[in-house]
Amino acid sequence: MMKSKLLHKALLALVCGVMFAGCSGAPVKETEQRSSFKIMYTNESYFFRQYGDLFLLQHPNIDIELVGTNGINAGENQDRNEALVDFIEKEQPDVVILSMENYQKFVAEGKLLELDTLIERDKYDIESIYPALIEIIKEKGDGKLYGLAPSFYGNALFYNADLFAKYGIEVPHDGMTWQEIVDTARRFPTDGDETTRIYGFGSDYGVSMLDLAWSIANTHGLKYINTDTMKITLNTESWKQAFKLAKDAEDSGALYNPKDGGFQGGTMEEYYQSQAFVMGRMAMTVNGSYLLSNIKEAKNALKNYNSFQVGVVTGPVDPADPDKSRDIYINELFAIRANSPNSDAAWEFLKFVNGEQFAKVKSRSLNNGLLSRMGISKEYDGVNLDVFYTLKPNLDGTSSMDSNKIPGDFLSQYQPIVDRELKLVEEKKKTIEEALQTIEQEGQAVLNKAVKDEAANKNGKQDDGSEEGEDTGDNTE
Repeated sequence: MMKSKLLHKALLALVCGVMFAGCSGAPVKETEQRSSFKIMYTNESYFFRQYGDLFLLQHPNIDIELVGTNGINAGENQDRNEALVDFIEKEQPDVVILSMENYQKFVAEGKLLELDTLIERDKYDIESIYPALIEIIKEKGDGKLYGLAPSFYGNALFYNADLFAKYGIEVPHDGMTWQEIVDTARRFPTDGDETTRIYGFGSDYGVSMLDLAWSIANTHGLKYINTDTMKITLNTESWKQAFKLAKDAEDSGALYNPKDGGFQGGTMEEYYQSQAFVMGRMAMTVNGSYLLSNIKEAKNALKNYNSFQVGVVTGPVDPADPDKSRDIYINELFAIRANSPNSDAAWEFLKFVNGEQFAKVKSRSLNNGLLSRMGISKEYDGVNLDVFYTLKPNLDGTSSMDSNKIPGDFLSQYQPIVDRELKLVEEKKKTIEEALQTIEQEGQAVLNKAVKDEAANKNGKQDDGSEEGEDTGDNTE
């Protein structure tokens, strides 16, 4: 393992001048003490390509040992988060990569090193890091920083400015609500063949009534399960309005939702042809910044590609809180394990991958999300990226669910109920109100049983397989 890291250094030194303009960092003295740190990551080759190689160029006296996390397997009656904790306890990595949910739990349990004192000691600049991310990380860390994220994902409303001009429709504006998006989508023509016509709104692979309803609900901070009470919460006025708006959009014919389910395999040309927005046949879509990469790739791959002017605005937003977004996600949060014996080396790594120099190298691509370090990547293929840094995060917590509390086999039993009832709505055999009432009632019964079964299995495991007499599911009734 260590030999491969040294080989990385030797090879990368040859291209140092190209990547970092002569490696302008301070030269390392031969007498400088060597150090190392251990990091957990899913894939070794991807880690070094994305992070490790660049770090080693600037820090040749720091060695990296990587422990792969692909082998984390939850045992019987153990969820993946418990398995993650066991893995970290066993391997003792200095740098841990966490989801936001796990980050919050690790902070609460005192398992992470506070970074505020290190930031102040080294006068490390966090002012040019997207304030929304710092706010999110601090909010989940009880007001302190225990981790940093080099990148994030955020959605925006993309539109085809040429189609809006062609049909004389006013282009979208910042802060569009779902009602405004659907109303605008319905103004576009719906005639023509499925493979050649124009669509007012859609997504890469099509958007169904259920897909759109979930998107609307997410924007409005709705949740279908209250994981504090373990109650299904679909039969509410807010959920009814979300489904009614989605049903209106579907009935209007404005949604791109191919009957065959979209691209199922084939050539790259066939893949691009299935992407209605990329090919200029969709007026609007909600997507991440990587959509711009897809468009650029299509331009280069297709001989007769018809380019169009892409516009991007903030949204969709909750009309009750139009300056905020629930569509800001952190995929990889880097933190240092509490009591790490190699915290100094680990901190050097966190500083680097969240720093300006690293951001400049990574600014050429959007495939790994948006840079947390602002001011480095202002535009991509002629499209301004400021829109992704405009809204503040919505931290009211109304849309959060503790998915760890939901039994693993619940969804496989719940989804058929949802599919059956919504099909009856589409066939006009049930109203949305009737369908949601049935989904909530039958879904609650399935959830109650799943919770009780999971508790019984855990208790049985603890008692060497004996049945537990106590009813552990009373709180779900």
